[in-house]
Amino acid sequence: MTTTLITGANKGLGFETARQLVAAGHTVYIGSRDAERGRHAAELLGARTVVIDVTDDASVAAAVKTIEAHGGLDVLVNNAGVEARGEGNTVVGAADLTADMMRSLFETNVFGVVRVTHAFLPLLRRSAAPVVVNVSSGLASLTRLSAEGTPAYAYPGVAYPASKTTVNMITVQYAKAFPEMRINAVEPGFTATDLNGNTGTQTVEEGAEIIVRMAQVGPDGPTGGYVDASGPLPW
Repeated sequence: MTTTLITGANKGLGFETARQLVAAGHTVYIGSRDAERGRHAAELLGARTVVIDVTDDASVAAAVKTIEAHGGLDVLVNNAGVEARGEGNTVVGAADLTADMMRSLFETNVFGVVRVTHAFLPLLRRSAAPVVVNVSSGLASLTRLSAEGTPAYAYPGVAYPASKTTVNMITVQYAKAFPEMRINAVEPGFTATDLNGNTGTQTVEEGAEIIVRMAQVGPDGPTGGYVDASGPLPW
């Protein structure tokens, strides 16, 4: 039985990823900051739940102990993420971005990925087929954001793309450091979730597909990649 933890999984892409992986036979932990929301989500899916705030060392350490006590971990999906938004739920652009905003967003999107991955490394390294999936974004691509005339080029935000580009670099370096693991970054696509005020153009079912696919790669599968449902993306 494959045991999987998904952070930020009580709603949106995380919840749908959990649903699909439960259906695929995984024992799934719904990682949630809120115990009640996590418990409700787990009950709906036939999953387990664990309280985990990716910005808090003690919370992450407690989650490790909980999962270790029930047998270990094979797959980690670093899904929890936030966006920098201002008045009217608009994306904060370069003119209004402050260092504090950037720091707050990186605490979840970047430091959270490192904090959780580092904490669970001992459990993952005990697995026969350890996998890490880092949920990135098409906005992480420097190639795409510098190509005039594309939707990505028109995106005004700074903090969110910068955080996901950093996640891509983390993915590359961790994959090299741990060749026995399969560690990849995925772009779910512009999915309708709370993160973007449900303005996305595809469903959570469509967005979760690549996360689910990469969560199930075998020991001979790809690692160190940045992919969407169609294949590799330009860095």
